[in-house]
Amino acid sequence: MKLIATFTVAAALVTAVFSSFANETVAAPAKADLAKGEASFGGVCAACHAPDGNSLIPVNPKLAQQHPQYIVKQLTEFKAGKRENAVMTGMAAALSDDDMKNIAFWLASKKATPGAAQDKAQVLLGEKIYRGGIADRQIPACAGCHSPNGAGIPAQYPRLSGQHAEYAVAQLTAFRDGVRNNSQQMTQIAAKLNDREIKALADYIAGLR
Repeated sequence: MKLIATFTVAAALVTAVFSSFANETVAAPAKADLAKGEASFGGVCAACHAPDGNSLIPVNPKLAQQHPQYIVKQLTEFKAGKRENAVMTGMAAALSDDDMKNIAFWLASKKATPGAAQDKAQVLLGEKIYRGGIADRQIPACAGCHSPNGAGIPAQYPRLSGQHAEYAVAQLTAFRDGVRNNSQQMTQIAAKLNDREIKALADYIAGLR
């Protein structure tokens, strides 16, 4: 009965998350020019994110196979200053709406390379939180929004599968500490996570596929 109650609470939390933050959905852009997207990405983004969007630098995110609407949202918010990053703000400032759309849809067409978890003990904790949340602290399961395999939900929630653990740690910490504040949902969730839990989640995400 206790197990059933725990799952019931977790399910309720996930439902509340979806209901409260539906306004973060981004409408899908119109048709994109993939050739122009590839050219723009190669000229502006490839140095940090690799020619195919599968960054080899752990602090820079993998972008390949990411939902295009999510990438457009992030680039738009970098440009507007809603999401702060000195490098990305400068890069996004030079991009038009069409550039962003073209880059985003081109990246979505590239296959993401798999990642790997590093710490078995840590991964077990990460899996527990990702799949079941922490009911007594009202932390919903990450899988509810980002899907069990980390594929995410187009437009609303990004793909996480195989993402660099170092990058995931940095973003969760930034959400928790109020440094990154372009998602009310993630700010509220990350605020309840400690360093050990953040590292465990990031390591588990890195190995998701």
